[in-house]
Formats: sequence, C-alpha cells, structure tokens
Amino acid sequence: MRELTLSEMSMVSGAGDECSGGGNNYGGVTEPSSLGNDLIEIYEGLVAATSHVIERIAKAL
Repeated sequence: MRELTLSEMSMVSGAGDECSGGGNNYGGVTEPSSLGNDLIEIYEGLVAATSHVIERIAKAL
C-alpha cells in the first residue's frame, strides 16, 4: 500500500476546490478564518476514508 500525495489528501478531506485560492497553502488551508471548517472537513474526510478501508477489509474476509 502506498501513502497518499498532498493532492489526494485534499480530495479525501473535502478541502479541494474551495481552498484553491492564492497565498499560503498549508495542506489546503488558505484562510485562518476558515480553519475550523477546514479541520472539520479534514476530520470528516478521514472518517470516511477509514470507514471505506474497514468496509473493504470486512468484504475481503
């Protein structure tokens, strides 16, 4: 299994197009005012990815 790239992580976390503005970009977070929403989206993306992996493993067994 390989590690995800930064671009793949932003797609999984849901921090894709809405965070693609100019300026500094730290893992898809471009505006400090939206940091809370970005963290929630990242968390929800990680939960969805984990759920997907667990489902794939369960089906394989």
